[in-house]
Amino acid sequence: EPAMCCSTGLCGVSVDPELLRLSTVISSLQKNGVEITRYNLTSAPMAFVNNKEVNRLITEKGVEVLPITVVDGAIVKTKAYPTNDEIISLLQVPRSYLGEQKTSAPKKNGGCNCKGGCC
Repeated sequence: EPAMCCSTGLCGVSVDPELLRLSTVISSLQKNGVEITRYNLTSAPMAFVNNKEVNRLITEKGVEVLPITVVDGAIVKTKAYPTNDEIISLLQVPRSYLGEQKTSAPKKNGGCNCKGGCC
């Protein structure tokens, strides 16, 4: 990840919803036994130096290439965080591992002019 004020980016007065999504997904995956390590350029710069491919990309393309997603040693995505669907595909895990809840269909109002099924 690019340099941020804290390791998750979930600090300050306005929280980026994408960072909140990613933090929630990572936490859920870890609770389900998936090993994930998240590195921030500010708090763990040596992780970027020690990974030869990541270091090469940053040297050639600059920090604009961040974030970089690596799965089993292979770079699988740059310049954006993976979507939930991409994470499921890359890690071959069920959707439930991401902490996503199935949403139920909205209740019908039954013709009594109630909104959302509540009278």
